[in-house]
Amino acid sequence: MVKDNRAQVRRVLLITLFLNLFVMSLKATVGWSTNSLSLLADALHSVVDSSSNVLGLFISRFASPIPDRDHPYGHLKYDAVGALAIAAFLLVACVEIIQSAIERLLMGSKPVQMSASVLWLMLVVLAVNIFVTIYERSVGKKIGSGILVADAQHTLGDIWITGLVIAGLVGVWMGWQWLDIALTFPVTLLVFWSGWEVLKENLPWLVDEMAIAPETIYAIAMEVPGVINCHEIASRGVVGRQVFVEMHLIVEVPDVETAHLITEEVESRLQARFSPVRVLIHVEPPAYKSDRITYDSPGNEGSFPQT
Repeated sequence: MVKDNRAQVRRVLLITLFLNLFVMSLKATVGWSTNSLSLLADALHSVVDSSSNVLGLFISRFASPIPDRDHPYGHLKYDAVGALAIAAFLLVACVEIIQSAIERLLMGSKPVQMSASVLWLMLVVLAVNIFVTIYERSVGKKIGSGILVADAQHTLGDIWITGLVIAGLVGVWMGWQWLDIALTFPVTLLVFWSGWEVLKENLPWLVDEMAIAPETIYAIAMEVPGVINCHEIASRGVVGRQVFVEMHLIVEVPDVETAHLITEEVESRLQARFSPVRVLIHVEPPAYKSDRITYDSPGNEGSFPQT
């Protein structure tokens, strides 16, 4: 059974929100004082970090895994919706960064003022981002929170962005002013890639994409004594977060009680492999074994023999 870990999610998000606000303030202050476009763009990305934390706090209050009368499958899709909203925030950041870079190229700007103290401050920022990524990702994987894993992926992109910005600032310090604008474009690419990864991970949950290959479910069910065959296999959700499985099971037993024990064994084996998982099994008698099988092998699924 899936556990309600929203309290842990909120605690992690509050800690990372505080750290992201600190990083954002530091980047913005240094960016304005040095006139660095790449650093201001990086600060904008940190605004998105903070916004995603606030969004995560909001979403986690509604993303309960516990079913109720109005939501018999729980509320975990709120978690995926929140992750997709983070991807949308990243897209907005990309547009803002590109716009600023183009304006700087067309209109020009004052030279970037750089010093050793600025570079040391950026190393502090980098260290904070690394800590946030490792912390959020480890907790997110442990408790199965999509919103934490997505936010950690987001911050991972921020690490690469900050690293590029630091490299550019070092170049500016050495007299290569053009590096500040030149590195703005790869920064944008990394922001976009972070958003794509978040989208790719969470969209299957919302569109009910197959979670487990039917061949795998079939093989597990067929290992249970008393099972003749199974068909109408379907699954949805995300493995490790929550999976729903449905199937028709043909059993060779004379009584309901024994058939029930067989279905419980199938559920137990699926739970051990893909926990947390909810399994719905429709039991059919041996008479169906020759004319109602709609799943048999990877090359024969979906066939409907005539009766």
